[in-house]
Amino acid sequence: MKRIGILLFFFCLFPLPVYAGGAAVSLDQAPIKTTDIPSLQRGAKAFVNYCLTCHSANFMRYNRLRDLGLSETQIKNNLIFTGQKSGDLMTVAMKAKEAKQWFGVVPPDLSVIARSRGADWLYTYLRQFYRDDSTATGWNNLLFDKAAMPHVLHQLQGEQSLRIEKVDDGHGGKHDVKKLELSKPGTLTKIEYDMYVADLVNYLVYLGEPAAARRVQLGIVVMLFLFGMLGLTYALKHDFWREVH
Repeated sequence: MKRIGILLFFFCLFPLPVYAGGAAVSLDQAPIKTTDIPSLQRGAKAFVNYCLTCHSANFMRYNRLRDLGLSETQIKNNLIFTGQKSGDLMTVAMKAKEAKQWFGVVPPDLSVIARSRGADWLYTYLRQFYRDDSTATGWNNLLFDKAAMPHVLHQLQGEQSLRIEKVDDGHGGKHDVKKLELSKPGTLTKIEYDMYVADLVNYLVYLGEPAAARRVQLGIVVMLFLFGMLGLTYALKHDFWREVH
């Protein structure tokens, strides 16, 4: 029994690979740069226009957007549409019971969604919606199958349809490869839509930790100070012990 316990202990130390049903979708790298203030401003506008209707951001206040160079007036006129004050949290009026009745699940709070899912996952997810009449919303997602969320950005991206191709697997057999093709254009081109989603995801990354950029800057200043003090300390030590030796 003791040997079995030891084996189980070491067995638990190593993570096991997890295999999901269907073909895996590779994640596209999100062009994230949280120091790009214009991108964050555009992302904040996209967030309140398309996400804040169903999803809340309960750990963020509207007036925190002043850190992005926005004035109090700009925040009130361009980013608050529900009569809330600039000092209020980014909450939604939709009740959890109603949301579950409409979507089957309660839309998650997006305050730390980028830290939970990752920027690359969000960037890929928002670009992988396609029409699917078998779902309640009429939409599905190649990355997140049977997603309860409808494609709220479809007017911008357009409508995509799923195409399945048979591809040789190199061992004499074939496997299905899922691809999306644009069946109905939106108001934005593919490049413009990708940039729009990149700005939105950039803001979601910022939303998860608004002080991250400031903390990095402060850390650099502290390290430079410590290195400077190291040089001064060494020079003082050398001058102090010079007469002793």
